[in-house]
Amino acid sequence: MALGICAECLRTRFPEVRSRIEEVHAASRAAFDLPARPPRHPGGAKCVLCSNECVIGEGQRGFCGLRVMRAGKLVHLAGQPTRGLLHWYRDPLPTNCVADWVCEGTRQRGSHNLAVFYGSCTSNCLFCQNWHFRTMSPSAGAILSAQELAAAADAGTFCVCFFGGDPSSQMPHALAVARYLAREGVRICWETNGMMHPKLLDAALERALDTGGCIKFDLKAFDEELHLALTGVSNRRTRENFARAARRFDERPEPPPVVASTLLVPGYINGDQVRKIAGMIAGINAEIPYSLLAFAPGFAMSDISYTSKEQAEEALAAAVQAGLTNVRIGNRHLLNLE
Repeated sequence: MALGICAECLRTRFPEVRSRIEEVHAASRAAFDLPARPPRHPGGAKCVLCSNECVIGEGQRGFCGLRVMRAGKLVHLAGQPTRGLLHWYRDPLPTNCVADWVCEGTRQRGSHNLAVFYGSCTSNCLFCQNWHFRTMSPSAGAILSAQELAAAADAGTFCVCFFGGDPSSQMPHALAVARYLAREGVRICWETNGMMHPKLLDAALERALDTGGCIKFDLKAFDEELHLALTGVSNRRTRENFARAARRFDERPEPPPVVASTLLVPGYINGDQVRKIAGMIAGINAEIPYSLLAFAPGFAMSDISYTSKEQAEEALAAAVQAGLTNVRIGNRHLLNLE
């Protein structure tokens, strides 16, 4: 179920094609019983955990699927310290972390990363590489309290990474886990779309700074129209939060507390988008690491090809030309070499 709209039309004819974009996103979410768009019910209860700021009416669910209005009360089905919708596993180090080339975990052979995969998200990426989180449900999925999850760490746990899905939709739970693990000397890392409330971002960054961890921002597109088309949501909060965190980069440049990445979706995220994203990053600090990730077809974009070597090299050159000094191509094994 591809968009069927090229990047040029998305940029120049967005009002004309918006209804088609909304249809595609709605269909991709209906298959998992998720709301088509963030609700805006008059007189409903407002959730401010992320930039969608859903206003939820009686019987409605929030965009992430974890908040619902029942009998006039906003109920959190998961995401609070006592209830996290997730699964976790021990990922032996070194691993294919987005920040692996600047992360001390690559030198910790014999230890492991506690990989926390949250079963919810605040965006709806049609190119999602981890789309299976949508099959998890608060009523049938794995629910763990923050204390229970933290207890999974042992003497071999070097670091924890909160991803998914995305931790933005369950930050109160993730921050509670982080508080427990920080006391045990575990490094705290986050991989996120950056849509959480700024105060929650600040708390996450403090944990990363204090423990030697980092926040890995997934910067999916620069242009608002292209971001809306590919993810169903705005990137305004993401860009604001990235700048908010990146301005603190020099507080502890080694290991870097902030890392950026972009998935190179063929036909959509090319050298032009990367140049704009890299220019934004360089305008804050040229030393912030930036990883360009190869795309593999899946979810609603299963008809798109793998990222080509030429596209990846073009994006790399664009990022360097924009002023960044620490850029690399990740997931090289996925590149289409034909």
